[in-house]
Amino acid sequence: MAEQWQMVIGIETHVELDTRTKAFCACENSYGAPPNTHVCPLCMGLPGALPVLNRQMVHLAVKAGLALDCSINLESRFDRKNYFYPDLPKAYQITQFYHPLCEGGQVTIQTPGGEKTIGITRIHMEEDAGKLSHGENASLLDMNRCGVPLIEIVSEPDISSPEEASAYLRKLRAILMFAGISPCRMNQGNFRADVNLSVHKPGNPFGVRTEMKNLNSFQSVERAIKAEFERQTALLEAGGEVVQETRRFDQKTGQTFSMRKKEDSADYRYFPEPDIPWLVLSGKEVEDIRRSLPVLPDQLRRRFTETCGLTDYAAGLMVEEKWLADYFTAAASCAHEPAALANLLLGECFALMNQQGLDQLPVSPGHLASLSNLMTSGRINSSTGKKILAALFEEDQDPVSYAEKHDLFLLTDEAALSALVEKTLLQCPDLVESYLGGKLTVEKALMGRAMGLSRGKAEPEALRRLMIDQLEKRKQQKNSPM
Repeated sequence: MAEQWQMVIGIETHVELDTRTKAFCACENSYGAPPNTHVCPLCMGLPGALPVLNRQMVHLAVKAGLALDCSINLESRFDRKNYFYPDLPKAYQITQFYHPLCEGGQVTIQTPGGEKTIGITRIHMEEDAGKLSHGENASLLDMNRCGVPLIEIVSEPDISSPEEASAYLRKLRAILMFAGISPCRMNQGNFRADVNLSVHKPGNPFGVRTEMKNLNSFQSVERAIKAEFERQTALLEAGGEVVQETRRFDQKTGQTFSMRKKEDSADYRYFPEPDIPWLVLSGKEVEDIRRSLPVLPDQLRRRFTETCGLTDYAAGLMVEEKWLADYFTAAASCAHEPAALANLLLGECFALMNQQGLDQLPVSPGHLASLSNLMTSGRINSSTGKKILAALFEEDQDPVSYAEKHDLFLLTDEAALSALVEKTLLQCPDLVESYLGGKLTVEKALMGRAMGLSRGKAEPEALRRLMIDQLEKRKQQKNSPM
């Protein structure tokens, strides 16, 4: 039945900005401090405390808008969004509603059908609320997060599947990290998504939407969308009605549950924030910020494919995380074959990182490039390369020195390889006779014996070439007339 329905998705992404202090006070903006230690009368909503706008918050919000192709409104205004909730002690949030800072951007994602552009309706600045921790008998409030500067990025309802939603969020996160807007650590709440979803049959108007709050992993977003889509379609097929509400996705059950009725904008009683005047920017200020933008993921991905020989897929993976793109850029400058380096990095390195629970590479870019060069030059084989890489994960060191110390280089000297072939043929007269008699498949057995004599250190291609040369010479000698 679900195949008869189409899903329509819009996403509101909340991004904590990388500022030293909070949005409207001088409290420290940092993660992990003991509860309720980074607070002041303003954070706690005490009467008479007045907000002062953080200049760096504005700078980063403009920068985010430019990175996402938005138009920057030189005049914008803050408003009060009124609602009572335990984690918002003053019972209103300072945000932007009527006159936001940024409007009309876009994000381009890759889909199985090609590129797709997801529109951005607006980006506005606001403050974060506190954090509730729910226990069996009580809920505890940590107000350290109250007043942390946020931008909210509101997409158009252009997303049509869980995979597109995940691709949009991954791309958005990468752009923001590259631009230096936020560290976007999803496990710390720096980057979290509210997913709005409705369903309708083709040709019919959009249905009633529900909102799933505070999803903080790509997997959660995909699972929540699938679960809510199935719930809504089953409800409609049974003759029920979808109610506009806020829902929670339960990781354990894989289902969504109602939290509260979803308010319309009128219910928040927005009105202009009386304690903050209009924000007025000059065109020069915006252009100065535009000039400060670094290379962004799409530009870097093209550079990796055009100058480093990476596939579109590998380049796309490389620019999902800024640290990874920076690491590869540094290592590729020392690599003879950057594409081979990328394969080593995305393959064996990531496998070891996952195995050991690491989120950063413990090997310096120069050492990884050196290891890649040893492998591409044929001085070591892939199995030896894996052995050296595992050692570098234990202690970052020069792979050339490590290979020399442990006698790991392949035997490539032609004279030594020729002597090895002669020794092998002398030890295996029966196999040689079989080859001379026309059984060419014994070459593999002879190669195995030769590799064993070399303790696996003989360079395979050179060894095979010399082995065939010697066998063919003996065949000619046997077949030549006396």
